[in-house]
Amino acid sequence: MSELIRKERNKILRKKRVRAKVFGTSAQPRLSVKISNLHVNAQIIDDKKRITLASATTVGKKLNGTKTEKAAVIGAEIAKTAKKKGILKVVLDRDSRKYAGRLSSLSEAARKEGLEF
Repeated sequence: MSELIRKERNKILRKKRVRAKVFGTSAQPRLSVKISNLHVNAQIIDDKKRITLASATTVGKKLNGTKTEKAAVIGAEIAKTAKKKGILKVVLDRDSRKYAGRLSSLSEAARKEGLEF
């Protein structure tokens, strides 16, 4: 088995392990975070109704700073949008990523704006 196939398989297994434990409801929706090499996307999703309640992304925005700082801006933005819609508590879906770096920065900024995990 090649190294790339093994890494991709392990990433899929980590993602399934996280998603098996995380489920968003109307009372406590899921904050799904997708971080690529260039952009950060965050969505608040109600899994029971299968709808997106709020979203924020760096795509199409002119943000200055490091990728970690951009993630913090998106975290604050998603928290403000959630508060406007009456969402105070969420469950963090970190996908297959470790809780460090950009993901940590995004969630800390969301917490500072009043979103509870």
